Amino acid sequence: MGIQVISREGQPEYAVVPWEQYQALLKAAGQPAASTDSTAETTEPAIAAPALRAFGELAALRQAKGLSAEQLARSVGISPVYLGLIESGEREPDAAIRRSLAWELGVPGWSEPT
Repeated sequence: MGIQVISREGQPEYAVVPWEQYQALLKAAGQPAASTDSTAETTEPAIAAPALRAFGELAALRQAKGLSAEQLARSVGISPVYLGLIESGEREPDAAIRRSLAWELGVPGWSEPT
């Protein structure tokens, strides 16, 4: 099996597998096979990570990942107090902090409100 593991800060973050093995994984997961048609219009990956719809879900997701508020805050580059304000809905983080939170929690990034 020709798997390439990509690490970040010494921890495995991604695994790259050959196309045939990827298709077999999709089949085993009960997902439809990925298309090789380059004209197909899709913006969604075949298997998507759960999206975070509101900052009110942030604390629950952080806890589910086994992270303390201090750990997440420091890895994002903000204070634990500020993270608490975001989690409680008292503050709306800027785009850079939203992207950092999404990265650290492994969810699709938040975009600017429209």
